Amino acid sequence: MATGGSAREDWKKRKELEEARKAGTAPAETDETGRDINPHIPQYISEAPWYVSLNRPSLRHQREQPEKIKEFDTGWYRKGVKEGSAATRFRPGACENCGSMTHKKRDCLERPRKVGAKFTGDDICPDEYIPEDKVHNFDGKRDRWNGFDSNEYQRVIEEHNQVEMAKRRLKAERLQEESKRAVAKVNAKQARAENGEGAESSSSDEERKGVDKDDSDEEDEDKYADQVDMPGTKFDSKHRTTIRNLRIREDTAKYLYNLDPNSAHYDPKTRSMRDNPFKNSSRDDTLYRGENFGRHTGEVTTMAHQQLFAWEATDKGLDVHQQADPTKMELLYSDFRKKKENFKDDMKQSVLTKYGGQEHLDAPPAELLLAQTENYVEYSRTGQVIKGQEKAVTKSKYEEDLCINNHTSVYGSYWEAGRWGYACCHSVVKMSYCTGEQGKLAARSRNAQMRVVLAEKQQSLVDMHKAKKEMEREESDRKKKKKKKKKKKRKHSDSDSEDEKQKSAAKLAKAMEDEDRRQRNVKSMMALDERSRPYGALPSTDSSKAPTEEELEAYHRKRVLPDDPMANFLDASSA
Repeated sequence: MATGGSAREDWKKRKELEEARKAGTAPAETDETGRDINPHIPQYISEAPWYVSLNRPSLRHQREQPEKIKEFDTGWYRKGVKEGSAATRFRPGACENCGSMTHKKRDCLERPRKVGAKFTGDDICPDEYIPEDKVHNFDGKRDRWNGFDSNEYQRVIEEHNQVEMAKRRLKAERLQEESKRAVAKVNAKQARAENGEGAESSSSDEERKGVDKDDSDEEDEDKYADQVDMPGTKFDSKHRTTIRNLRIREDTAKYLYNLDPNSAHYDPKTRSMRDNPFKNSSRDDTLYRGENFGRHTGEVTTMAHQQLFAWEATDKGLDVHQQADPTKMELLYSDFRKKKENFKDDMKQSVLTKYGGQEHLDAPPAELLLAQTENYVEYSRTGQVIKGQEKAVTKSKYEEDLCINNHTSVYGSYWEAGRWGYACCHSVVKMSYCTGEQGKLAARSRNAQMRVVLAEKQQSLVDMHKAKKEMEREESDRKKKKKKKKKKKRKHSDSDSEDEKQKSAAKLAKAMEDEDRRQRNVKSMMALDERSRPYGALPSTDSSKAPTEEELEAYHRKRVLPDDPMANFLDASSA
């Protein structure tokens, strides 16, 4: 058995080995496959659970287990395949148009026949191949080339090769014709050489020009042949030139930026949209902001200011015109701006020398002082906020989302049969204690019972009318009986009242005697010492029996209040 010291030494050695592995001075641990284990992996990841029996360090429990790996189909559905041979006669349940058993007449893709195969029994189509449901993974479902047969594209390659061979054959024939023409020209030149030198020089120039022209035409044809299908171009086969259109068709037209009919107006005749199409929307597109945006940027504003200055100078008698004499206009306007800025600076300096306050002007702007925060804000390329600077939620002055009595939702989050309640337990009693799922089950059973009771109470109009008539009849009978009883009471009221008065007087007299007896007994027992008082001397009252009216009346009559000024007089007279 290891002692405490040896265990501590072993632990210290393990820690040193772990630090050495992290530092790279000791080799890393290896798993059962011989792969190194990263020493920086935390212990709660590297250690296997107790129910996984691993005799050596390993990360096998962190990897995907073989029994959980799903197998997916790599193939694709076969298309256009017919299953089996065609039948010779019509079969019941088959398509009435073509006679195939795999679909009905409304789903048939064959040409509609004037007389279907059901009635003729001729030319019955074979059954289609119905593929099985294949299980594909995420990439397999979205693979656009899955199921593609490369042999089908071989036909395209063969057609392209045939076109290339035809082009080469035509080019070879053209070269042969040109060589024949060149030989004929050489022979004609030799024939004309006998006539003079001038004709030879002129003919040689013409031949050179003709050859150069043919070569340039061939080069142009080869140059533009591959660019015929380019967007925004049109190929003219007669002149072998390309013509660029007014607008590349990939560019978005102005009237397609915003399809709202109340947005910026588009003039189709001049193809102009002066206003910003995104003025009333949250989208901020920097590609196009209307033609007026360009009129208010750059040197346009400077020219507008110069024109305004020219008008004001003309009104004051100065002969200046922007279009007639632009150089004079530019010099006068620049001189005017300098004088205006100097005048503003002199006014500012005079105010500061008179009243002071230069220290407030030297301070940084208020927007810089108030805008320096530690909030992290991330923007996209278009200037939209990706992270941070979220919109503040408007809060109420009352406490929100305050859950009491073990509730997980607030009162008013549940509504049932015209009453509000708690969504966590379906309780409709405010300030009640949360009962959780048990409360939901009780509420469901209660609602079910209420529905049954209401269903039993629902009656037809005829039954309700009958019940109402019965109630009216019973009410009238009850009133008649009441009147009869009142008449009988009037006859016997005098005799009954006298007898009742006599009985109540006798009961009251007896209760008074019993109360006197009880008070005397209590007074005598209270006069004795507590140790000499016999057991059970004071009579016990039966609390389960309520006192009668006579006993209460006797008690209140015999009761003596301590604050009564006549209490002593009564005691003396009784003694």
